[in-house]
This record gives sequence, structure tokens and C-alpha cells, in this order.
Amino acid sequence: MWKLKREQDVDGEQPVGPVQVIHLDTILRGAHLLPCYGSGFLPVELKHTDSLDAWDCYFVNHFIDQHAHELLS
Repeated sequence: MWKLKREQDVDGEQPVGPVQVIHLDTILRGAHLLPCYGSGFLPVELKHTDSLDAWDCYFVNHFIDQHAHELLS
């Protein structure tokens, strides 16, 4: 699996730049992201809507189905 990390500037901060808009025709398919969990417990107040902001890195699961596996392999 591939590991994705957030973009960071030289100081290790997330850059605050212009938002880029992509055209819908350029999206081939969605991605299945698995968080890189640490060794601790998840906080009770964590909601599913905060999941993309809660972790700094993710794994791309290309084993989710046959089409994703063929596309990403």
C-alpha cells in the first residue's frame, strides 16, 4: 500500500495557499484511505466528519476491489 502524507512547508506547518479546483471529468474513481493509527486510543469525541483532519498520514488501499487493484498496480 502507498502511504500519503499532508503537504508541509519548510517549518513543518501545513501551507495556507489558494484552493485548487479540479474538473470532475479528471476524476477516474474514488480512493479508499486508511489512517495510519498510532499506539494510543482514539478519543471518544472523534466524529467521522473529522477523520481527514485527525491523522497526518494515510494508506491508499488498492485491495478494496478488483478494479482499484488493477488500476493502481
